[in-house]
Amino acid sequence: MIRLILSFCALVVLALPAGAEVNIKEVKSDAGLTAWLVEDHSIPFVALEIRFRGGASLDAPGKRGAINLMTGLLEEGTGEMDARAFARETEALATSFGFDVSDDSLSVSARFLTENRDASIALLRAALQEPRFDEQAIERVRQQVLSGIRSEAKDPNDIAGRSFDQIAFGDHPYASSLSGTEESVTALTRDDLLDAHKAVLAQDRIYIGAVGDITPEELAALMDELLSGLPEQGAPMPPMAEITIPGGVTVVPFETPQSVALFGHVGIPLEHPDYFAATLLNQILGGGGFESRLMEEVREKRGLTYGVYSYLVPKDLAATYLGSVSSANDRIAQAIEVIRAEWSKAAAEGVTQAELDDAKTYMTGAYPLRFDGNGPIAQIMVGMQMSGLPIDYIATRNDRVEAVTLDDVKRVAGELLDPDGLHFVVVGQPAGLESTPAN
Repeated sequence: MIRLILSFCALVVLALPAGAEVNIKEVKSDAGLTAWLVEDHSIPFVALEIRFRGGASLDAPGKRGAINLMTGLLEEGTGEMDARAFARETEALATSFGFDVSDDSLSVSARFLTENRDASIALLRAALQEPRFDEQAIERVRQQVLSGIRSEAKDPNDIAGRSFDQIAFGDHPYASSLSGTEESVTALTRDDLLDAHKAVLAQDRIYIGAVGDITPEELAALMDELLSGLPEQGAPMPPMAEITIPGGVTVVPFETPQSVALFGHVGIPLEHPDYFAATLLNQILGGGGFESRLMEEVREKRGLTYGVYSYLVPKDLAATYLGSVSSANDRIAQAIEVIRAEWSKAAAEGVTQAELDDAKTYMTGAYPLRFDGNGPIAQIMVGMQMSGLPIDYIATRNDRVEAVTLDDVKRVAGELLDPDGLHFVVVGQPAGLESTPAN
């Protein structure tokens, strides 16, 4: 019955108007933790999002994959409960927990009914602060991770991504997969996982968002109950990454009838004053699906691919501007020529007013659709905090988009787009393409 109630609550939340005002309050706890809250008492349900800055980039030297493996074990038992008992208790409370890790953060998601809030938070606290790390669970999750690593080693897209990162980021953590290698993951011990836990789950790097049936006072008390027992400080953050990628081509031989290419160069940080102009530029160049220039020139006019895309990637410690395309081995070289030509054209000429107006219409119209439930709103608020955005950003974001002028986009196109600096990593058997000697 409780599970049915929770499902109903989720449906009601998802049915809330997408354009409804998001009223965010800042909440501070007695222990000094800060959260952003959207209070909504229409249904007895709360979505809680917590992120710990640093993520898998905090892996100790020689222990790559430790934080990823540790994250996978957070719901595998705590205290007196083994993995099965933990799962049964979560089910009995009609609560859901999610744990994930990226290069820049470890994310914790919780969804619970108001009537089970205290018990749900106690269970989550135990998972975060008293994980069992049983040897049996470690081996089971380790094998899952190793299976993923072996699968990625045979996937052209993953091979392209790893190769690009190795070229771009040198010896920075971004240069290697957060999953680790077969060798590094196989060698990890329980002590390594305990060290990884202390490195990332610490109070000096917490960001919190909550949406639903909870008051500021209740949230403040909840934060302290849930998190105040964690270490005050975690591992030092890595330095900014120096992007070292040169222009050119890297061919990674792989037996397949179709080559996969990942391309890119240095990007633009999220906090840069020209970020919105860059986002609109990208929407026009390669981010707008079938309406983008790259799709028009590479697919529609020449039939070289089913899809070609570009996207800004502003990570915490480096910003890149990337794109991807797949094409038959005997046509990938032509696809790359067309992409370079469009990059050069946009850098030299910018975009048209009509293109800019269409991009603005899409970006401002699509933005409210992101706020389609308690969970997504909580996630957006945490992301805003981590990016240093103001608490009124949601209300002012579309105004910032509209304020971008044609001259802004043309200027940014000339400054950001670097046709000669584009590097293409091509995985396959491309005809007429060879690797360019490193500069």
